Amino acid sequence: MTTTDRTAPRTGLLTVDGATLHHEVRGEGPLLVMMPGGSADAGIYDAIAADLADRWTVATFDPRGYSRSPLDGPVTEQLPATHADDIVRLIEVLSPDGAPAALFGSSSSAVVALDVLARHPGRVSRVVAHEPPVVELLPDPEAGRALFATVRESFRRDGVTAAMTTMAEGLAPAWAEDRAAPEPTAVEAEPTAREPESIAPEPEAMAPEPERAAPESAAPAPSPQETPPEMPPAQAEVFRRMHANLPVFLEQVLCSFSGYAPDLAALKDSSAHLVVGVGRDSRTLLPAVAAEALARRVDARVAEFPGGHIGLTEDPRAFAARLRDVLLAP
Repeated sequence: MTTTDRTAPRTGLLTVDGATLHHEVRGEGPLLVMMPGGSADAGIYDAIAADLADRWTVATFDPRGYSRSPLDGPVTEQLPATHADDIVRLIEVLSPDGAPAALFGSSSSAVVALDVLARHPGRVSRVVAHEPPVVELLPDPEAGRALFATVRESFRRDGVTAAMTTMAEGLAPAWAEDRAAPEPTAVEAEPTAREPESIAPEPEAMAPEPERAAPESAAPAPSPQETPPEMPPAQAEVFRRMHANLPVFLEQVLCSFSGYAPDLAALKDSSAHLVVGVGRDSRTLLPAVAAEALARRVDARVAEFPGGHIGLTEDPRAFAARLRDVLLAP
């Protein structure tokens, strides 16, 4: 297979219960399913998937109700278990011989990855859950639930930009005030190179460079007309799609996914297959604090990744290289 053949996506549609999933497949080898978080779709992984397609069959997709994956009916509250069932169905189709798949999920999709591992451990070989915002494991779960409820109310009252600003402010380092110093991780950490940054970059930082994917929805998103004119057309289309998904994310995904209560006993039983990812620059923010609490509760390894909560968009190549190391580690 030539490099071009390996990195060019092969697209398909998969009928699941209540929806049709658009998915893209690159490369060859063991199956790696990369799940987009927030309001992102398959396009968030374009650069990373191409880099990993030399070693894995990399599958990306638009979650149900987003972008090119329409629901059969009206949009209702989304549940992690439903999305996890979609992943299992995708694995069944793309790995028909029954071989387990590796999973990578970030933010809300990391919650889905945890549910897949807890309920279908035989279908996965390794799960990398990057900063799942499981507020039930915070020192003050009620405050976490209240934060995301406030974000949703801000969206209902004042719209997307106000809601994303509310969320960025709420995820600030105050969550780490009572947090003990992190214990040494079982997977070698990335070297610390800079001070922690906000989970929400400035709007101008959201314009992807030629080798960068469009940003994940954890950051405030400009309206489509604010898409930088110099952005290549393909990336501008990804940008517009993901921005259009934000109302569904804020109304039907955010609270139910962040409020997910993981099955700690099941995850502990399968902890040998679980790696919890945290961003080098976001370890004091709510998602990373919750993620490290999860790792301690289930005896999972912790791997530090470059960048912050949306590090996969800040430097896709460095993020892909780190993910490769984590996936291949014994």
